Amino acid sequence: MKNFLIPYTWKLIGLFLTLSGIISAVFYLWFDFRFTLPVFAVFSSFLETKMFTTFRTNFADDLTLLLLISGLALIVFSKEKIESENLNSFRARAITNALIVNNLFLFLSILFVFGTGFIAVLVINLFSFSIFYLIFFYIMKQKEKGSINLNK
Repeated sequence: MKNFLIPYTWKLIGLFLTLSGIISAVFYLWFDFRFTLPVFAVFSSFLETKMFTTFRTNFADDLTLLLLISGLALIVFSKEKIESENLNSFRARAITNALIVNNLFLFLSILFVFGTGFIAVLVINLFSFSIFYLIFFYIMKQKEKGSINLNK
């Protein structure tokens, strides 16, 4: 099976974008950072429903999500500095575990979170799968590293 991962150097760019997204989220959520920008919308429904239109809107939240999603995607799809034979099986298991945990997270959210809190859960879900994947992948990598050190 062919491996479609991008070079390791993109992981560093992904880390930069993710950290920028986290900083942007802090400024947006705690300091109410905003900036307006003209944007093109295929569909917009605020006070009135519009299609294929341009209007000015706060772009800080969009920028935050774009930074987080693109940064995490670059981290997820980048090779490791040192690739080993076990990493592809770790990736497959991490994807499976992340899918199970993310679906459990959504299932419990549907049962117990309502109103605007549920909208927040849906926004978090845009990048939660990647975060769960990275957590499981790096835990497996650390366990392998620990077992190699114990065998020496």
